[in-house]
Amino acid sequence: MRRHVSVRVVLMMAAMLAPGAVASARAEPVQIKSTYSVSLLGLPVASARFRTVIDGKSYTISGDVRTTVLSDIVSKIRGTTSVSGTMTEERMLASKFLVNYASGTKTYRTEIIFHGGNVKSVINLPKRRETSEDWVPLSADDMRAVLDPLSALVLPAGSKVCPRSLPIFDGQSRVTLHLTQKGVRPYRNRGFVGDAIVCAVRFDPKAGYRKGSSGIEYLRELRTMEIWFAHHERGGFYAPVYAKVPTKIGQVIIAATRFDG
Repeated sequence: MRRHVSVRVVLMMAAMLAPGAVASARAEPVQIKSTYSVSLLGLPVASARFRTVIDGKSYTISGDVRTTVLSDIVSKIRGTTSVSGTMTEERMLASKFLVNYASGTKTYRTEIIFHGGNVKSVINLPKRRETSEDWVPLSADDMRAVLDPLSALVLPAGSKVCPRSLPIFDGQSRVTLHLTQKGVRPYRNRGFVGDAIVCAVRFDPKAGYRKGSSGIEYLRELRTMEIWFAHHERGGFYAPVYAKVPTKIGQVIIAATRFDG
């Protein structure tokens, strides 16, 4: 159970990065840096750093994640992740998503190739074999018109932040995050001072998971998850700066400590 908790923290952190997407074409590449802290039960358990480079309509995002000295609360994790693709007025279209991480003594790798928002190929190492009767298999439709988990929550400045639904594929599971607006709250960190849009989040699993899983059912029933979005002036986009995710062992808080470039 500890490994599953920590892996979800890593995936959430990946979705929580603040890159400079959806910016207009520029003559010179633009670099944006963002950092996040993760706490569980009020204790710091992980941190993440991300670097985004925008060159015209192309983008690359790379980052690293690692647990702190208190990582015995969850599994010890360290890893890197990256995505590259092109930007449209409505969303980021990934061409390649990659994550490598170690959990304890085990190592994992996932690589997804996209084309036009559809999944072209997936590599998982070690290879995942899910053949039990309670496994909900992926269909071809589940891998069409989807977003990668790293850049799914970066939204154009001219679009609605919430309500909206985000179809996400992480290499194994296909889920939809449904966002509804709850209000506006003040937020401050290095690089940002202002109001953040608060969205309630509902987790909706579609395929690539074990039916009846207690962890999946817990997330499906949650109605208290939140993500706060801030507007990046230079980048021309909204990205998350805060998230609250209740878990069975306590509340996880993910907060941007830097949101600039």
